[in-house]
Amino acid sequence: MPSNTAARRRVRTKPRKFRRVLLRGLSLLLPPILTVVILVWVINTVETYVLEPVELSAREVLVWTMADVHEAPADTAPNQTTLMQDGRPYSRLASGQYVPSGVVDWFRENRQDESLPATGEEVYRRYVEQRYLQPQIVIPVFLCVFILLLYVLGKFLTAKIGGWFDWGILRLPIVRKVYAAVKQVTDFVFGENLGEVLPAHYKQVVAIEYPRPGLWSVGLVMGEAVADVNAAAREPCVTVMLPTSPALFTVKPVMIPQSKTHTLDMTIDQALQFIISCGVVLPAHQLTVTDADSTSSLNPATQDADEDNTAK
Repeated sequence: MPSNTAARRRVRTKPRKFRRVLLRGLSLLLPPILTVVILVWVINTVETYVLEPVELSAREVLVWTMADVHEAPADTAPNQTTLMQDGRPYSRLASGQYVPSGVVDWFRENRQDESLPATGEEVYRRYVEQRYLQPQIVIPVFLCVFILLLYVLGKFLTAKIGGWFDWGILRLPIVRKVYAAVKQVTDFVFGENLGEVLPAHYKQVVAIEYPRPGLWSVGLVMGEAVADVNAAAREPCVTVMLPTSPALFTVKPVMIPQSKTHTLDMTIDQALQFIISCGVVLPAHQLTVTDADSTSSLNPATQDADEDNTAK
């Protein structure tokens, strides 16, 4: 009888062990998969809303600068396919316009699978796209220009010129409300001298009971609450920003009495890592498990040995 009981225990343990090994493999694959998904989403967003408009603008500027299109002179024969202008040969298009023969020859040699466009302007658009706006050229140039632009803007801001820009934006109706809110958030998260942006007691990571008592959320204190809320609560209140996981683009501002906020021993970077990782990444000093438990949870061999001992 004891041997039958032990056999049944081993049978029940095998599915559990298989499930744990399966979950362990899933936990190994999910981080790189999610990282790739997020990076692909960011790249596609930048390409759609930044790179493509910049590339389109650059194409139109180059076409406007380079386009050399001539209409057929009045004395040109209907079947005349070439034309000499200022000592340069021009080739006739289906629309009757003439463009430099070198452009047409390059197009026919490098884009044999495409028919030659009918108008000179369209020929130059295709020519510029295929010769000068290839990804291997556009992306490095775009990154260099973007980094240079960030550097120049940073120099302007340190020189207080950025204040003039803010003054102009804050005079625009509707736009100023959105801009002021976004600027406060970016200054809070990315500002080097947070003391110049917010008072010292607002540079805090706090935990509040939200969305109901007993459930705790991590947030960042952004500033004071509105006066009416202070009056209704009959005590000082603060506004806490509650970012969402795994992306920080959606936040919820909550006004809560300052006495009901619990300051956490975490930096802003640590709090953001905690939120982005959906609570998986914790600072070392905030871990509550023992070293032995941590070692056991990270060592598959130890887990398997513990399971075998339990089964026995």
